[in-house]
Amino acid sequence: MFTTLLPFLGACLLIAMSPGPSTVLIVRSSLRSRRAGFMTVLGNETGVFVWGLVAAFGLTALLAASHVAYEVLRFGGAAVLIVFGVQALRAARRGDGLGGADASDGTDGPEGTDGAAGSDGRGGPSTGAPHGRWRFYRAGLLLNLANPKAAVFAMSFLPQFVPQGAPQLPLMVTLAALWAVFEVGYYGLYVWFVGRLRRVLSRAHVRRRLEQVSGGVLVALGVRLALEG
Repeated sequence: MFTTLLPFLGACLLIAMSPGPSTVLIVRSSLRSRRAGFMTVLGNETGVFVWGLVAAFGLTALLAASHVAYEVLRFGGAAVLIVFGVQALRAARRGDGLGGADASDGTDGPEGTDGAAGSDGRGGPSTGAPHGRWRFYRAGLLLNLANPKAAVFAMSFLPQFVPQGAPQLPLMVTLAALWAVFEVGYYGLYVWFVGRLRRVLSRAHVRRRLEQVSGGVLVALGVRLALEG
């Protein structure tokens, strides 16, 4: 186990460094607040762990072997990406929350508070409702689970680090957990970095442009996934 740990963590680092839809969504959520960004990270990494479990139990092979199941998941994932992208583009056009955090989503206020007091982004009092935080968690989870490439990749990635003769199931489950925990730490740095730049990034014109870019990227990735053979 220990002889494969460093190579495995190195591979996890290279995977995390490769930009993808999850990175775009995490950065976009982090523009609202660190809490929103971190909840998106947790949702995404829950999806990583779920696909790791599926791969450990050999169920991913069924998905890869079934053309119909793979195509259904592929088009579903493309739809999710396009919907998220359109939402970002609409938010940029309307200017939703461009002046600061949306406290009604359970996000941090401009002073780093939890949004328990102040405005709800619509001129009314903030409720600080916890369900808003889970909206970002669900978005990260849905984006990951709707990606068939993530499933197939987990099936091909994790077995490479199981030593010959080692018990495959418990070791793959452990590696899946390590993979998810490692990426929580890695993407947590993204959340922290965006938070540090939040005073600049929260300016209306900067925020609008970032929403436009992230929305365009998500739509393009969704179209690309839908058109892939």
